[in-house]
Amino acid sequence: MVNQNLLEILNCPGCGGKELFLNEGGDLLRCKNCSQSYPVSKGVPVMLAANAGQRAEASEIHKGQGTTFKYIGHYREDAEHFDYFQTRYGATGHKERRLREYIISEIPKTKCTILDVGCGSAWVARALCPKGYTVLSMDISLKNTSKALKKYPLENHAAIVADAYALPLADNSVDFIIASEVIEHTATPERFIKSLFRVLKPKGGIIVTTPYKEKLIYSLCIHCNKQTPHNAHLHSFDENKLASLYQGNDLESYSYFTFGNKALIHLRTHVLLRYFPFSCWKLIDKLFNAIYKAPATILVKWGKRG
Repeated sequence: MVNQNLLEILNCPGCGGKELFLNEGGDLLRCKNCSQSYPVSKGVPVMLAANAGQRAEASEIHKGQGTTFKYIGHYREDAEHFDYFQTRYGATGHKERRLREYIISEIPKTKCTILDVGCGSAWVARALCPKGYTVLSMDISLKNTSKALKKYPLENHAAIVADAYALPLADNSVDFIIASEVIEHTATPERFIKSLFRVLKPKGGIIVTTPYKEKLIYSLCIHCNKQTPHNAHLHSFDENKLASLYQGNDLESYSYFTFGNKALIHLRTHVLLRYFPFSCWKLIDKLFNAIYKAPATILVKWGKRG
């Protein structure tokens, strides 16, 4: 059964209609305005427009090679081949843990509704639902979202398959948005941020994390003989490039933090630092970045005007 909290804010991604009705079997949502229907699988609405699979974007990388990017099919395939729920160990696991701790430290203390864009393993739901937050786990992959709902079947947890460029949510419908390690995969990040702002409530906030000043590395694709960036990272960001992505009239604030000193990572200090609480690790990381400025990650916060 579809989560009632989610049903109240769902919009039709095809026409923007606000009235969606669930059939008696609970496996189909239909828009009253345009009659478009959307399947519901294992409690997860698949809210993609009829032509979504054919949508193509072109980043500067694609434009330079005269190609386009059918991103929905690509990231669906990605989810089929890679297990986002697999536990990471060693330096990778430690880096992932600190990133998540940093994000958690920056969210509102007041219980609210949080949209997790590109939810992957649904770590946001795992961390915040038990604390009383309502979490909407959103991903382009049905595999990830259905597994997320199965692992965390809580009343204050809902999941949805959707395109981040065409979020099937009402304007001003969520209190806070987390998009961790997603924006570097988007062909047009300006559209991505604009879409997030549309569904964000006044006085709400957005957290985006991404690699900081990443040097993009390319390989020659064995299928198309085109240069392909590793890990499908289409952009490299710094604080100025991120700030330029959104200048709407409803922008209240913009701030950022950089962290995750690369020297600490390369020296494999996680063997020791994994035992430190977040507050202590954060101080050590700041100290190392003051001595040798080489942060691996940037966290950006946007605030929406009330």
